Amino acid sequence: MAKDMTQGNPWKIIIFFSIPVLLGNLFQQFYNMADAVIVGQFLGEDALAAVGSTGSIMFLVLGFAMGIAQGFGVLISHAFGAKDDDRLKHYVAVSLILGLVVSLAITAFTITESRNLLLFMKTPENILDMANHYITIIYAGILATMAFNITASILRGVGDSKTPLYFLVLASILNILLDLFFIVVLHSGPEGAAYATVIAQGLSALLCFIYMFTKFDLLKLRKKDFYWDWKSAWDLLSIGIPMSINYSVTAVGVMLLQGAVNVFGSSVVASFTAASKVEALATQTMPTLGTTMSTYCGQNLGAGKYDRIFDGMRKAFLIVIAISLFGVIITAGLGKYIVCLFLKNPSPTVLSYATAYLNTISWFLIPLAMIFLYRSALQGLDQTLVPVMSGILELICRFLIVALCLEPFGYAAVCYTSPAAWVGAGIPLLITYLLWKRKMERKFPLQSKTPS
Repeated sequence: MAKDMTQGNPWKIIIFFSIPVLLGNLFQQFYNMADAVIVGQFLGEDALAAVGSTGSIMFLVLGFAMGIAQGFGVLISHAFGAKDDDRLKHYVAVSLILGLVVSLAITAFTITESRNLLLFMKTPENILDMANHYITIIYAGILATMAFNITASILRGVGDSKTPLYFLVLASILNILLDLFFIVVLHSGPEGAAYATVIAQGLSALLCFIYMFTKFDLLKLRKKDFYWDWKSAWDLLSIGIPMSINYSVTAVGVMLLQGAVNVFGSSVVASFTAASKVEALATQTMPTLGTTMSTYCGQNLGAGKYDRIFDGMRKAFLIVIAISLFGVIITAGLGKYIVCLFLKNPSPTVLSYATAYLNTISWFLIPLAMIFLYRSALQGLDQTLVPVMSGILELICRFLIVALCLEPFGYAAVCYTSPAAWVGAGIPLLITYLLWKRKMERKFPLQSKTPS
């Protein structure tokens, strides 16, 4: 099931690789939305606000884990593109060791500091305990989250985007059933949704491991693959850490935004939570394209096929336009109706806050899609510095908007915080890719032109 992305039509490769990734992301988002829908419908507005208030600090930690895993997948794609099976197997083995160590370290820290993080976020007092119970359980399951993400990144690094999808579908169905069991049958409160999420992720990770090691000949590891050497560990971490920092820096920016929202009280937190779920649904095609292009660029860089990189990136830019328009339909066209799924009889105030945010961001989805495209492509091309710097710039933009505009402009400042950050972070990424492309065209002039 491995897919060599160094040969064949780039259009076909990008689209057919992206479809399983997109479906997997949608199913993952679907069961995240199911948590919110079930909590909101059965437990009420405060419970939904409690779960929603943890979103940014959850992303802070889980995003770090995802970045590490994706970084490991980039080097695996390089080895696959270079047809170096021994190096590929060794990278897989070291990735598993590093993933275990990182997971345990993150779990130990976050479980002890979860309440302090919520207090730092100015979480409303009436939902603080519920939020802390929920996020502590999520943090306890970081090992399961890391295990699945590393396994999925390994499989995608060798071109298999279908297998992670199959297990995500199973996990999504299981998560919803467990949500209903814990919340409706056992009356366990918001923490029941957290138990459901951790159990579902753990099962998908276990099944993915079993499949990878028993059915995928290319990834059947041998005892000799599990030797430790600092060079391989450094190679993996030199890609994984910048990508994880990128996620974490973005998460800190989201924390700033969430903190600004929390000031307005639990009703606004609930409306923003619902709007954020709609935003996540509308933009799932964007990280999907990023994941695809990271693997595509990584394999072709390993194979030395720069012409295919240039051609694939041109085609991916056209896809950016299409998926941004799709996002506008969801946020501006259908957003109000999707928000109503999360709460019984939402008040006009809640609806107005949610739709104001969604209508504002709908004008800026192209810059957001460009961030995912160029950041992921540059990471796949071993250009890790500027993606990290762009994340820092994104954080600075969010901080300035919140610090300077929140008091005079109120909730309107919340609505424009993310768009300002997307524009500020997207421009240097685009410039960096164009400069890298020009440099490679000069270095490899025979590969500077390629048929469409």
